[in-house]
Amino acid sequence: MSLASTPASSSGLPQLRRLRNVRPWGAEASDIVVDGETIVAVVPTDPSVEAGDGVVDGQGLLALPGLVNAHAHVDKSWWGLPWQSYGGEGGTEGRIRHERARRDELGIPSPGITAAVLEQMVQHGTTAIRSHVDVDPGVGLRGIEAVREASARYQGALQVTIVAFPQDGVLRRPGVLELLGRAVEAGAEHIGGLDPASIDRDLVGQIDGILGLAADHGVGVDIHLHDPAELGAFQIELIAERVERLGLTGRVNIAHGFAVAQLEAGRRADLLARMGALGMSMTTVAPLRLPQLPLDELGTAGVRLGFGTDGIRDLWSPYGTGDTLGITWQYARASSIVRDEQLTEVVRLATSAGAWAVGRHTHDLVPGSRADIVLLEAENPMDALVRVPPRRLVVGGGRVLHEA
Repeated sequence: MSLASTPASSSGLPQLRRLRNVRPWGAEASDIVVDGETIVAVVPTDPSVEAGDGVVDGQGLLALPGLVNAHAHVDKSWWGLPWQSYGGEGGTEGRIRHERARRDELGIPSPGITAAVLEQMVQHGTTAIRSHVDVDPGVGLRGIEAVREASARYQGALQVTIVAFPQDGVLRRPGVLELLGRAVEAGAEHIGGLDPASIDRDLVGQIDGILGLAADHGVGVDIHLHDPAELGAFQIELIAERVERLGLTGRVNIAHGFAVAQLEAGRRADLLARMGALGMSMTTVAPLRLPQLPLDELGTAGVRLGFGTDGIRDLWSPYGTGDTLGITWQYARASSIVRDEQLTEVVRLATSAGAWAVGRHTHDLVPGSRADIVLLEAENPMDALVRVPPRRLVVGGGRVLHEA
């Protein structure tokens, strides 16, 4: 598979016109025809078409839509720096304090480090990212500026959607609500939040603050909620009430949401039904040692689910590779998912069904969709999930982002 004769686009990335001899979702060999950044046709493969001049031979590999990382923190990694030993205290508060004590010393946030993180994600087949970016009195909006600068290097071929994230709390730090408003004015697509009860210790105040701000500015909300069981469920209920009252249907996501998996079945069904009716979604990083969000129950309630890598090699944890398919594998394995239809559904959640997380209506290998494509050496989507093979080719917006 060679791109030597593929012409470069205005961004310097090779421009794709036709990806021949690939198997979309494991189907028969096909050619994917691309015009600019859009798929215009998927046709039976034509052996007479030779590679070169924007035509790439896919060698019969499995083709999937680009992976969607629905929950990342690309601004706060130490990727590329010398190894950083884990330090500080455990727990959310302890990690926040440790991060605040050391981030300036490590030069975080930094466009260069963020660029290295994005490169890792792209090599693993990710073509669209929703990233939380810290906003607080210490860092101001520098994190957003760093992420914008790093992602601009891809000239739109890699989509990065930003959540202005108040990692250090909303109300307990004066000026944070104002900073969140400024972040939205600077282009952030969503406003974040963090454990209203246990971090700000004012669940009504934080929820009213961030959802009211989102309603005023016409943006989405993506709130980290780690609080367990009934405490977490109560906060989701309060959020749902504000979603309905403020007209935020379809614009609010609950990240982590451990509480949902910890509730009694009947209580969980009622809560999920309420969330689904309001178009609320959830994202997970498939945490180990905790019960996983229930795939079938979310689907029945109409609650969309997305997968994300969370932080990678940051001051919270040295773990992480940036591979969203690896997180999807972790979720499926921890959820004891083994049947073909559910294995395929999980892959769709990480790809085509993840379109909502980055504001797309369609994200698939079909005409009219953005040409975000990843090739893997696998028999079918199930095989790709359970083996997590290397990504051979990654295309974003019709441009080649990575070739193994």
